[in-house]
Amino acid sequence: MTTSTDLDPADIAALLHDVRSSTARLAAGLDALTDVTTREPSVLPGWSRGHVITHLARSADVYRWLLVLARTGIEPGTRADAAALDHALRDGAGRGAAELIADLRGSLDRLLDEAAAMPADRWPTLVTALAGWRHPAWYTLHRARRELETHHIDLKLGYTTVDWPIGYVTWALDETIAALAARNFPVARFEATDLARSWTLAPTGPTATGPGHALLAWLAGRGPDEDLELEPNLPTPPPWPLPPTPGWGRAQP
Repeated sequence: MTTSTDLDPADIAALLHDVRSSTARLAAGLDALTDVTTREPSVLPGWSRGHVITHLARSADVYRWLLVLARTGIEPGTRADAAALDHALRDGAGRGAAELIADLRGSLDRLLDEAAAMPADRWPTLVTALAGWRHPAWYTLHRARRELETHHIDLKLGYTTVDWPIGYVTWALDETIAALAARNFPVARFEATDLARSWTLAPTGPTATGPGHALLAWLAGRGPDEDLELEPNLPTPPPWPLPPTPGWGRAQP
């Protein structure tokens, strides 16, 4: 992870393409939902599919808000805080399938349109996550992709961690393991057997080995599964996702 705010324009274009692809896969999976199935449980405790869909829609609104701020330098209205987002989640989760899906698709379309309209010289602009940590505007696309890929799993629509794109898994593992290393997470080594990649955090200690998607699922609180080899007494990973390390600092109080 670098503290530079710059990213090559070609890399930004590729990242935007990846977000569009994640959006298309999710949108295709929503077509079979009904009013009944949107009220069925998701992977997340206490959340129905309607909760997950509403959360995704409001998250897309937040990411778009950050991009508009980066592009114009002016806050586009009042920013939703944690309490407002929780209220929106509770109020929106019980809507019918058609309304839920239209809401999500509209929010994602507006986010993608805003990203496509971003001038190249505004992508390095620093914005602040609700938790207080800062990042360049282009990192918002990484956050959106992570949100889409993770919650697509949570919806239980047949999309599993095996379906995660390899590029996404590799990026998310690099980010997550770097953040864990900075927090002295007591695992010495991670090895993604299908990616020919490994990460060494300490000279001695326990290891976690398996396919990259299984490692990421475990670190993201969506595992482990039978494909993952965890040595005894491995600690529980911290709440995920973690801010990037070393990152771009925190907003001034």
